[in-house]
Amino acid sequence: MFVDEVDIRITAGHGGRGCLSFRREKFVPRGGPDGGDGGCGGSINIIASPHHNTLVHYRFRPEFRARRGAHGEGANRIGRSGVDLDLEVPVGTIVYELTEDGPVELADLTDVGQRVIAAKGGLGGRGNGKFATSTNQAPRRAEPGLEGEDRQLRLRLKLLADVGIVGFPNVGKSTLIAHISAARPKIADYPFTTLSPNLGVVSLSDNRSFVVADIPGLIEGAHTGHGLGHRFLSHLERTKVLVHIIDVSSSSGRDPLHDYDAIRRELALYPTNSNDGVGPLDQRPQVVAANKIDALDEPSRLDRLSAMLREQEVPVYPISAVTGEGLQPLLEALWQTVSGISQPILPATPK
Repeated sequence: MFVDEVDIRITAGHGGRGCLSFRREKFVPRGGPDGGDGGCGGSINIIASPHHNTLVHYRFRPEFRARRGAHGEGANRIGRSGVDLDLEVPVGTIVYELTEDGPVELADLTDVGQRVIAAKGGLGGRGNGKFATSTNQAPRRAEPGLEGEDRQLRLRLKLLADVGIVGFPNVGKSTLIAHISAARPKIADYPFTTLSPNLGVVSLSDNRSFVVADIPGLIEGAHTGHGLGHRFLSHLERTKVLVHIIDVSSSSGRDPLHDYDAIRRELALYPTNSNDGVGPLDQRPQVVAANKIDALDEPSRLDRLSAMLREQEVPVYPISAVTGEGLQPLLEALWQTVSGISQPILPATPK
């Protein structure tokens, strides 16, 4: 099960209580104060781990509490500090604190091993040994430990991928990622087969590779949240290039020109909060993969799409995700864009 957003509550450990104690020793009738300090409470850290790719393990356990610090003891013995609690999340997780004014971003964990202290443990209280002065050599005062921080958090996963695959349902996105990578998404001949994003690694010659994300099919109004489109589009925020999968066969009854314009409009209207410097989704490098040419019975459908996109200087690659026809030029062009070598070269339309 793929889960990309969860709300959890975390409570750091409370600090231990300081000790009120006096030294009691034979032949020392008036020993001074010797109460030790309490230990500090354990903090809660959130760490980006390469061993997770979903937040599902937090859906069924939404509350976490770190251990409290031990109380101080006599003979100036300090209480043991509580052990920190580490919560592992997938790389690409953004941590928000839920406040009355809305979510506040605490950290964007984009690197393996990156961590954030999400809740600090409380400090231990001071024992009476810390309150002795020249005028008060037998203080009867000790402090309680401070409470650990208590926070409501929202964890939101945004996939880290070089290439994002977008399109309407049932146009061949999952078939494509299954053909070019080791990813094995569910594939069937009906809309909305894919209900969660899929990641795949594309390997080319000379040890070249890049990561591809296949997001579930979009529908018109996706930027407003229709069909969970807002959640799906968020996984494109970190991509470097987008691939539009357009069904050019007539069997689906779809209009290739309308499909491209509709998806491009959804990308433009999506309110991105990305800080990667690339800009809005519709301003990123884009190519079109004209899919299902193995079932193309009306060549004019591909010709009309190619003519329109040439005017917009958008590269078009006729492909078949089923047979693999035309995939190599597409993958080479994507590699060039991802690696920063150049923009994709506009291929010649086969006659």
